[in-house]
Amino acid sequence: MSEHLEEALAKLKTTGVRMTPQRYAILTYLFDSFNHPTADEIYKALESKFPNMSVATVYNNLKVFIDAGLVRELTYGDDSSRFDADLSDHYHARCQVCGKISDFDYSPIVDVEHVAAQQTGFRVGGHRLEVVGLCPDCVGKATH
Repeated sequence: MSEHLEEALAKLKTTGVRMTPQRYAILTYLFDSFNHPTADEIYKALESKFPNMSVATVYNNLKVFIDAGLVRELTYGDDSSRFDADLSDHYHARCQVCGKISDFDYSPIVDVEHVAAQQTGFRVGGHRLEVVGLCPDCVGKATH
């Protein structure tokens, strides 16, 4: 079990969240996944192990994890939110064709937050940087 998963389980325990087998499976899937899955993708990946689990169960548990500060919801203006259990400072590159999201590291650009606060008067709580384009798979399909 990864250190991050152990920390997440401990945090849930201290907040009084009961650990069910489904909840454990969803959380484990998120911590083992690097593809920023949708709730439907999580459901499809786990439905054979939990045939009585519904998509609503996945959504409800994701909400619990978000509220506990263990998972980040990535929204893109459509109905297909994606979920990321990596809460470290990092950025995303998103394919405009297939929707694939890949993480990339770059020094956090906190100066942008300071400038935004100064120019707008906002109390800035963070920022999100996303690079969009074509993933290697879609570039390969486009050239054939």
